[in-house]
Amino acid sequence: MSLVNLPGLKQMIVEISDLHRLPESAVRDALREALLKGYERYRRAQQMDKKQIYAEDYFNNFEVELDTDEEGFRILSTKIIVDEIENTDHHIALKEVQEVTSEAQIGDSVVLDVTPDQKEFGRMAAIQTKQVLLQKLRDQQRKMIQEEFQELEGTVLQARVLRFERQSVVMAVSSGYGKPEVEAELPKREQLPNDNYRSGATFKVWLKKVRDGVHRGPQLIVSRAAAGLVVDLFATEVPEIEDEVVRIVAVAREANPPSRHVGPRTKIAVDTLERDVDPVGACIGARGSRIQAVVNELRGEKIDAIRWSPDPATYIANALSPALVDQVLLVDTEERQALVLVPDNQLSLAIGKEGQNVRLAARLTGWKIDIKDTARYKSEQGKLPDVAANPETEEEDTEEEFPVSAEPLAEEE
Repeated sequence: MSLVNLPGLKQMIVEISDLHRLPESAVRDALREALLKGYERYRRAQQMDKKQIYAEDYFNNFEVELDTDEEGFRILSTKIIVDEIENTDHHIALKEVQEVTSEAQIGDSVVLDVTPDQKEFGRMAAIQTKQVLLQKLRDQQRKMIQEEFQELEGTVLQARVLRFERQSVVMAVSSGYGKPEVEAELPKREQLPNDNYRSGATFKVWLKKVRDGVHRGPQLIVSRAAAGLVVDLFATEVPEIEDEVVRIVAVAREANPPSRHVGPRTKIAVDTLERDVDPVGACIGARGSRIQAVVNELRGEKIDAIRWSPDPATYIANALSPALVDQVLLVDTEERQALVLVPDNQLSLAIGKEGQNVRLAARLTGWKIDIKDTARYKSEQGKLPDVAANPETEEEDTEEEFPVSAEPLAEEE
């Protein structure tokens, strides 16, 4: 059988495998596809003078056999046995096959070595194959990354800063211990303003999306601004959440505030069915150690841990923490509109800098919240309404000492 020599074939496969972090089997597949494409281009070039046009699927019955021991490759063609040959690339005469085996019948198929004898083909194949091989290797990498990380969407990964491209940060992430690192993109909108993305710095990131299809650059999109990152950090720091004793009901996060004068902030609502467990206290930890660990990972982002309540008025009052609320009026339950009355000295705290506190409380509860000064409202109405909801004093004190913030998962996703 004829052979087109590829000196150093075995070593080349090993080196490409190491360089592109692909299994050797994937490199062989890519090389076979590339060599076949080189053969196809060679054949098309041979027929240009004859003006023969090959259909797109004309070479589907051809394949490449790699021989790493002999360091070369062969072109094989699967041909159908026919009585009269119409196409020598696809057919072979019954009489010709019967000279080798008498059992051959019309309609059977045989595999034949059709490697060209010309020395010119080896040189041309190498030139034509190089570009195709690089593309096939990229395709193999994308496929491997897709399969490896698809199930990890919506989880937290450890990432290391590699370089910067435009406004994005390119990071190295891994799917597990001992697994090779791959590149991921952290777009500008997913970055935190307090982060310092210097080369080599490590961060925890939320795997937001694994891109499908062919894309230039990294296929993985990661985030530091996703609400899911806050949830995962709390689940890591708070054993009661991991054990499902405490549950996170809602999260509202503003990682990139509309104004540079306002810092990132998250509000997280927690609850428990255990009477002896304080869910807010569990999230804060002794001397604030648990919540401080989350704050440190988010580079100083403010976080408000508040108690969820099935009663909307109580829940809204809690959500406005650390402000002290006098009363909550449910103005329109169908439209989910509420009026909140606060003392004059709590008005700016309830609204927050540039409206951030009330904006996050509205996202967290799902209610449209209007805030008014109690004294002014009393003078306008003549009397104070009977409906009131006061957040628990213990929770308020805790949240004042350890402020925190976040965006709802459903809203973000």
